[in-house]
Amino acid sequence: MAKRKMTNPLALAVLATIREQPRHPYEIAQVLRSRGKEHSIKINYGSLYTVVQSLERHGFIEASGTERDGRRPERTLYSVTEAGSAELLDWLAELVTDPVKEYPRFESALSLIGVFPPDQAMELLERRVAEQDARIADQREELAAVLAMGVPRIFLVESEYSLAMRVAENDWTRQLLKQMADGSLEGMDGWRQYHATGEAPREWQELEARNQQE
Repeated sequence: MAKRKMTNPLALAVLATIREQPRHPYEIAQVLRSRGKEHSIKINYGSLYTVVQSLERHGFIEASGTERDGRRPERTLYSVTEAGSAELLDWLAELVTDPVKEYPRFESALSLIGVFPPDQAMELLERRVAEQDARIADQREELAAVLAMGVPRIFLVESEYSLAMRVAENDWTRQLLKQMADGSLEGMDGWRQYHATGEAPREWQELEARNQQE
């Protein structure tokens, strides 16, 4: 896989937006905002001009004219070049087809959750479940409202995906909490022992020693 000249997903969104028709940066920002792209792509509208400049520097877009709105200063319109169109299609195809290892914050936190005593960890997880439940309810309501407006589902698939991931994560967390509460999660006794005595169980120490030898 060749290293890309740009990796910021905002650049991908800009390319896709300009490929539809020539646009100036302010209009690009308006279009992305109106389509709710900030929910699926981290968008810093203050840096959008920098992204546009970088795309132009790499030859992916080019100035193709100007536009004036009333007494406002002229704005430069940008169009996608042949190289930019090829980059857009190849980059997007890669994102769609190639599963890559990502590092979600929650996954990182779970890898270190043993820092807390079990009861405190359970309390924190319960708080997360409650917060996610509220967000899931809000997201379902927003999605239903947009669908009721007649917006085709093809324009909402990223929102459906986000909702499905939240629901799946919360279902998994609830199951984890159940296993922690009833003691069926393997290692719970050792976890409690560690926080009660400050010393890891012997079997944990032996496992760590074997892993270090491998």
